[in-house]
Amino acid sequence: MFDDYQPKETTGRAAAREICDWVEAAMMAVVCVVLLFAFVARISDVDGISMLPTLEDQDRLVITRMGMGPSHGDIVVVTLPGRYSEPLVKRVIATEGQTIDINFETGQVLVDGRELHEPYIADRTLLSYDMTFPQIVPDGHMFMLGDNRNNSWDSRDSRIGMVDNRHILGRAVFRVFPYRSIGVP
Repeated sequence: MFDDYQPKETTGRAAAREICDWVEAAMMAVVCVVLLFAFVARISDVDGISMLPTLEDQDRLVITRMGMGPSHGDIVVVTLPGRYSEPLVKRVIATEGQTIDINFETGQVLVDGRELHEPYIADRTLLSYDMTFPQIVPDGHMFMLGDNRNNSWDSRDSRIGMVDNRHILGRAVFRVFPYRSIGVP
């Protein structure tokens, strides 16, 4: 009759058990967030005006490597080991095997002989650096430009040049700051 009887836990023991449950839940949440940001998505800041009018200085982006293979028009965040300490945020213009040509007198950007329709740019591409065109994008690389073409340091400069796809941190999928501009970039 009294075999199933168990004494009520003291309030101190019950409180300690509840605290342990909360700590365990908090630790699991932290582990999930760390795994999410390590393998699925992370936050990256825009530094400078090279992506105006699409992105502004200090915008914060959610970037991901999921399904990552650079495609024309993607906004990507890249690192350039040994060349530039901060990640660069640029738009993919051409990928491996494509031919990129820029006419700096007219501002036309051509990929495989066809002029790009670029409603996202601030001005036509008139600024040249030391790269000569046309160029063929090597395997495993991409050619990228900022949307603010005449105020952007990008693949037109041989110090950046064709960017190795292994240096892509991720593709921008969502802007989270400033709050007035939240959404897909």
